[in-house]
Amino acid sequence: MPELPEVETVRRSLQGLVLHKKITRVEIFKPALLALGDEAAFAGLAGLELAAVNRRGKYLLFSLDTPQPLFWVVHLRMTGKLLYHQQGEPLQKHDHARLQFADGSELVYNDTRAFGRFWLAGDPAQVSGLNSLGLEPLDAGFSAEYWQEKIKRRPKCQVKAALLDQRMVAGLGNIYADEVLFQAGVHPERPLGSLTAEENQRLAVAMREILQASIEQRGTTFRDYVDGNNQKGGYQEFLRVFQKSGQPCPNCGQAIERIKVAGRSSYFCPHCQTK
Repeated sequence: MPELPEVETVRRSLQGLVLHKKITRVEIFKPALLALGDEAAFAGLAGLELAAVNRRGKYLLFSLDTPQPLFWVVHLRMTGKLLYHQQGEPLQKHDHARLQFADGSELVYNDTRAFGRFWLAGDPAQVSGLNSLGLEPLDAGFSAEYWQEKIKRRPKCQVKAALLDQRMVAGLGNIYADEVLFQAGVHPERPLGSLTAEENQRLAVAMREILQASIEQRGTTFRDYVDGNNQKGGYQEFLRVFQKSGQPCPNCGQAIERIKVAGRSSYFCPHCQTK
């Protein structure tokens, strides 16, 4: 958390707020935030403009207006937030970085657990993790055939673990993996080698539909996640199994169960998602 829908919502919320604004000052209050330790390089962004805000998987990519390509890459990890407001607001306890703009606004990075990371790179493919991402379910090239090709070399891997592996498919995390498996009617512990062509087709469709539906609701907020305007998402009202252990399945009425898969809590219906 945040997963693809939340990061995409942050991107959309910031795009209309920070594009083409000149940076006047960059302050890094927690140097460990910088994956490459290049604090002086970030300070050197003063005088540049933000030319574009893009996203790849769970990464945000801010393109800077420079003669040679330069990207500020952000991974929010578990509790990171990028909050836009006017200069003069007091810094909060977990504010770890701040970009100030010439028009009197600023972008503040807040992160309670401080797991997020920043990079500066001439090519986003140079960023560790970003350079090994699989396709996203919303990419034009994503299909059941793509998914089956990615998983065929790991027949014993559990499907929940595969959905969480960003090298297989980018953007899914614990929330949406559980929702995808429920919609597709697939048990989270199923080995990949046991999945039928029909089940893989249902998984591919569910990945696309679940992520798109969440983006339309501006993501899922349980506690920390907000967009660049400090607004919460609404998809938590549409979740069918995630964190609903003991509650009735919306399809059959049987109690939702919780187990551990790939070290993560996994929620499923034992009737609708049989092994």
